[in-house]
Amino acid sequence: MGEAPAERRPAEAARVLVVEDDPTVAEVVLGYLDRAGYEVDPVGDGPTALTRAATHWPDLVVLDLMLPGMDGLEVCRRLRARGPVPVIMLTARGDEDDRILGLEVGADDYVTKPFSPRELVLRVESVLRRSRPARAGMRTTLQAAGLTVDPAARHATKNGTELALTLREFDLLAFFLGHPGRAYGREDLMREVWGWDFGDLSTVTVHVRRLRGKVEDDPARPRLIQTVWGVGYRFDPTGTSGRPEE
Repeated sequence: MGEAPAERRPAEAARVLVVEDDPTVAEVVLGYLDRAGYEVDPVGDGPTALTRAATHWPDLVVLDLMLPGMDGLEVCRRLRARGPVPVIMLTARGDEDDRILGLEVGADDYVTKPFSPRELVLRVESVLRRSRPARAGMRTTLQAAGLTVDPAARHATKNGTELALTLREFDLLAFFLGHPGRAYGREDLMREVWGWDFGDLSTVTVHVRRLRGKVEDDPARPRLIQTVWGVGYRFDPTGTSGRPEE
């Protein structure tokens, strides 16, 4: 594990670390996020991003995949080793393998280039909104199959041991625990968990795979998060009829 993240300074505006080596793209992103009310901290390479994050821990990172010296995947890995932080990755259109790799190392969302700056702002707003703790009056602890999820504290455990979940993995687990026994398609999960009516459905597949790796006793033969062929996925707290991973 790396050093603990630096303390966030008190501020109303969320701090967004933008890691982008193309000055034109960085300028556009900075302008739109600044006008949306965010405190934007732009850097042009991976090592500088890690140094800046250690000094001023961000609320969210917008991270280009292709960076000089250290690519976005490695930056994301090192950030995750220091502490939880939402990451939106910028990828080139058509590079599906790279997008999946980004999700595998813990990115919460991605936007493909060329992209609409307004879409990026909406994605930032969506991810930040879901990363904030729930209101105290809505606090409901979810428990099943040795799993405990506290949505207000954004804390999850398995048999008493804390689970290291990304933002989307946490939301996905909370959704499954809150809706046991019902099968949901990937489109349903994209809408309910990600808050989007459209998107690359492989995002859901990758996150289900990652979540299984953290909550299943045998991820290769999942018994809790089951595949329902032709439909999608179902959370079965009894774990009675697991199927191979899709």
